[in-house]
Amino acid sequence: MKKKLIYLLLAVVCALAVPFAAASCSDGKKLVRINEVTHSVFYAPLYLADALGYFKDEGFEIELTNGGGADATMAAVLSGGADIGFCGPEAAIYVEIGGSEDQPMVFGQLTKRDGSFLVGREAEPNFDWNNLEGKEILAGRPGGVPFMTFEYVMKNHNVTANLNSDVAFNMMTSAFLGGVADYCTVFEPVASEIQKQGQGYIVASVGEESGEIPYTCFIAKQSYIDKNGENIEGLLRAVTKAIKYLNESDTAKVAEYLSDYFVDTSIESIKTSIESYKSIDAWVTNMAMKEQAFERLQDVIDLAGELERRVDFDDVVLTDTADKVYNEVYR
Repeated sequence: MKKKLIYLLLAVVCALAVPFAAASCSDGKKLVRINEVTHSVFYAPLYLADALGYFKDEGFEIELTNGGGADATMAAVLSGGADIGFCGPEAAIYVEIGGSEDQPMVFGQLTKRDGSFLVGREAEPNFDWNNLEGKEILAGRPGGVPFMTFEYVMKNHNVTANLNSDVAFNMMTSAFLGGVADYCTVFEPVASEIQKQGQGYIVASVGEESGEIPYTCFIAKQSYIDKNGENIEGLLRAVTKAIKYLNESDTAKVAEYLSDYFVDTSIESIKTSIESYKSIDAWVTNMAMKEQAFERLQDVIDLAGELERRVDFDDVVLTDTADKVYNEVYR
């Protein structure tokens, strides 16, 4: 209930701060407003679907805004400031526990492991997780999947570290570069850019170490899904096609398509980022979340002491449309 009240307060702020977007674009196409938890090559299929015109093929365009954290992204969804939230599924679990008359539902999963890389101040070619004993690490906010996943890795290695949660999610990198903490978890392409500039060194992949977990998903209120089923199906079809294209295409070509979405990042860094995520098998092919994966997520949240009670899979997850789209695209 405490988390629910926090979300509602954030929703009020978001409703006051975010203007209501028009329902259609100037060319007559519908507009789907997506608030993403952060902007990263980790979410390449989403941007690729836009670059390749897959959303336009479905009869709509997308408007992307950056929430800078799952709490803010969920607030945008609850307040109506966004049609769809793109963030960790834990946000939907917390709202379900708190109670909602219009429950946000997870209708598609994109990433299946943590997409952050651990960046330190010195090169550690023989890095061992025990090196983190007693160190200060910027790893996200308590209750968020990035923080809990990192905590899960620490507990698996019996390492006691100081996880600094005082810095906002979207400010962690700048805080680290400003001298805060010994290590920071960073998404691509920022991690590679930091290393390229000699300001830090990538020492490990958090996702490779933690294993598979439902990490980033598309979420919308049940009322929006009921009224806009064609948008939900169209988005899933477009992104599923983009995942397939990414896995089957030359990385350099994919990087070119993504360059407009990362204007301050070199093509080479984008290419390196894509290869990094491919190497850890970051993306799903079927965007329908599996119940077994959902239960593992709840195990991680429970281990972190953030789960007031477990929730039923069917109360927060929809899979029929994602399964349908997958069978169409890969038939």
